[in-house]
Amino acid sequence: MRARRPVALTTSPLVSVVIPHYNYGTYLATSLGSVLGQEGVDVEVIVVDDRSTDGSDDVARALVATDPRVTLVAHETNMRHIATYNDGLGRATGEYVVLLSADDALAPGALARAVAIMEADPAVGLVYGRVQDFDGDLPSVRAARTWWTVWDGEKWIGHLARRGRNLPVNPEVVMRRSVYEAAGGYDSALPHSADMFLWLRAAARARVARVNGPIQAYYRVHATNMHSTQFGGVLDDWREVRRTFDRFFEADAGLLREPEALARRSSASMAREMLLASSALAAGPGGHERRAALIAFAREADPAVTGTWSWRWARVAAGDGRGAGVVHAVEAFRWKVRSQLETRLGI
Repeated sequence: MRARRPVALTTSPLVSVVIPHYNYGTYLATSLGSVLGQEGVDVEVIVVDDRSTDGSDDVARALVATDPRVTLVAHETNMRHIATYNDGLGRATGEYVVLLSADDALAPGALARAVAIMEADPAVGLVYGRVQDFDGDLPSVRAARTWWTVWDGEKWIGHLARRGRNLPVNPEVVMRRSVYEAAGGYDSALPHSADMFLWLRAAARARVARVNGPIQAYYRVHATNMHSTQFGGVLDDWREVRRTFDRFFEADAGLLREPEALARRSSASMAREMLLASSALAAGPGGHERRAALIAFAREADPAVTGTWSWRWARVAAGDGRGAGVVHAVEAFRWKVRSQLETRLGI
């Protein structure tokens, strides 16, 4: 990892922002406005309506008519999210691309900050940054000192393997279009984790960078959010993460210097994180069953985990005595520290 001072843009590159859209007319104006207000770059916006059923398609048509930089793609049938993503991105003409859900938004200046890194370093193919959750109006903008970190792609994959899970959220990610195309787009076989698979494949082909300091995007938290309504709980998340790593190493091992070591690291990390997640579960209805399921899946992911400290930690947490309370308190503190490190460094 290299820390770098930011370099200002001297050109106005074209960034294609694809906004997939299904029954999100309530949020579309905010999302679209956050893109059209970006300074320092040229933008083209492709709104893809996936056959909305609540009148949101009419909202999209009205908004699109207000600015010549925006085009609307209206699906005749509902194609679901992965096909919708790829349809929109396949129409992009900009050198850089962004996939922005209609319920999320970009922070002011986000595109210029991200694109500046790739303009300064042609080997960088993916840039991400800080994301802030919100619900309702967009948060006020806070000034922050900007600095960059740049990783060799395989080193960054190593960070994901060590963490055992995804790092970028999604709305903050800007990719070089050539890298997106080389990585093959979003994979319909991974509807839950196609974004993570795409980031891994991109990192196997290019450097990865992060904008540190200012917020780069806003992620809306609400009751109809896709992650809340279409995907399962903790155990389902980990199953998909494991499937994503397995599929990635199967597809791109030939592009990596140490694929076997990275695969072993990812398995061990997933097992550790599942055990620690089980340690954090409070006692209560269904708590013991969920904990037992996570522990069993950890052993399946990496049988060697039974000889580690995280295994012993999880066994203590599975009890009902004073030791379990200490474990739960320590785990809460660990997650707080991890969150703070991830906010600052992105890893």
